[in-house]
Amino acid sequence: MKPIRLTAHAQGYLSRRGFTVAEVEDAIRTGVWRPASHGRQETSKEFVYGRYWNGTVYTTKRVRPVFVEDLAEIVVITVYTYFF
Repeated sequence: MKPIRLTAHAQGYLSRRGFTVAEVEDAIRTGVWRPASHGRQETSKEFVYGRYWNGTVYTTKRVRPVFVEDLAEIVVITVYTYFF
């Protein structure tokens, strides 16, 4: 199993976009990978949320990492988060 590393860009969005490293790793390890732009891959996973985010209670959170896989590791470029 390859290690997963978040770039500084992706790490910078941890609190602003409301995802955790564990959620990103779970999405990558268990989700279906799809081609993304610029030769990258993406996947997504929904998590039970049931908490406030920006003043509204949401029941579900979807985490969508965009990443590249090389020989030694998986590098997460950015992560998008959706609340609904």
